[in-house]
Amino acid sequence: MTKGRLEAFSDGVVAILITIMVLELKTPAGDTWDALRHGAAGAPSPLTSLLTYLLSFVSIAIYWNNHHHMLHASSRINGAVLWANTHLLFWLSLIPYTTAWMQDEHFAAVPTAAYGGVLLLCGIAFTLLRNALVKAAPDSTLAKAVRDDRKAQISVGLYASAIPLAFVHPIISLTLIVVVALIWLVPSREIEKLTTSN
Repeated sequence: MTKGRLEAFSDGVVAILITIMVLELKTPAGDTWDALRHGAAGAPSPLTSLLTYLLSFVSIAIYWNNHHHMLHASSRINGAVLWANTHLLFWLSLIPYTTAWMQDEHFAAVPTAAYGGVLLLCGIAFTLLRNALVKAAPDSTLAKAVRDDRKAQISVGLYASAIPLAFVHPIISLTLIVVVALIWLVPSREIEKLTTSN
């Protein structure tokens, strides 16, 4: 498999995940702004549904964006890279599931912790994919760009902290998840600098 096929397959999976999530959006039961804040009995409000969709959409989009930059900076793939990429896609595929569970249960501790757990495993899988790409091509632009691993370590640490903190208060847990999203919103400047200079 070529690098282009790997990227195309990954893009297709990400597109499907975003489509699945948008189908889970709850629509307002009325035609006023107030209807956005009040869902049907026992259901999450449409505004809550929209906000959880936004958080998960941004998380998936960040992985897609950084995945694109990482593959652009790599020069070779092998079987280990294919399996590492599949591993990442597996955990990404669980984001819509845990998003729906968390919002349907009104951000209860266990679903929020599960959401944080899936994001933690996505972060670990992304790091494993990056390491597999570096090992496949130790002379690549990617290998030069990722010598500083602090961003990944901080992210994994925040995700790991978000899991037990969901049992203290789900908002604290979700705040840490938002912080990780903000950290990764801008892809690696080092990768961009090295790829544009080549």
